Amino acid sequence: MNILVVEDERNLADAIVHILEGASYHAEACYDGRAGLRAALAGGYDAVVLDIMLPGMDGLEVVHELRRHGSSVPVLLLTARTATQDKVEGLDSGADDYMTKPFEAPELLARLRALTRRKGDVMLDEVSFADIRLDLATHDLSCGDSSVHLSGKEFEVMNILMSSSARVVSKQDLLSRVWGASEASENSVEAYVSFLRKKLAHIGSKVQITTLRMLGYRLEVFAD
Repeated sequence: MNILVVEDERNLADAIVHILEGASYHAEACYDGRAGLRAALAGGYDAVVLDIMLPGMDGLEVVHELRRHGSSVPVLLLTARTATQDKVEGLDSGADDYMTKPFEAPELLARLRALTRRKGDVMLDEVSFADIRLDLATHDLSCGDSSVHLSGKEFEVMNILMSSSARVVSKQDLLSRVWGASEASENSVEAYVSFLRKKLAHIGSKVQITTLRMLGYRLEVFAD
């Protein structure tokens, strides 16, 4: 699944790309409206995450030009504007959905899943590793008949670890992909890993989150 991100705030654009890659998408970023339009018209994208306030050409103009050229790629507008009229104008321009800043990563991913489902693409409903399953819609982590609900950040961290299989994920990578450009520290990562360890034990899973000193974390399966 290929996603184009058009956002002039580079830190935010890069954070969105990391979020999408953590959910097993392939994502690329453009930082102005004209570059975004050229990339979108070139094709190959399953959805576009598009800011409205862009240099060169604003997001509404980009959507208008995409539709004028016959492109049906789903467009999710991302903006700080919250007035109803702004939302109406954005949807009337040809966009498929509208999300205001600031936003939570799970909402972004859910909206993109909804957009691509409308297009008829097949999307994964869950990810799995060994004896655990993570429902991408409900954020429930399950093992056999036992399940537990994950908070937003817990879900994002667990999704990245499970999508990475047995590969090591560094603390800095988790910080960037889950917390973006916020003031969070590595202590935040450690806290959420601790929460997840307790929830894995609660549902009786043999999966554990192992710490590799100076490297990061990975999932491992331990026998009884």
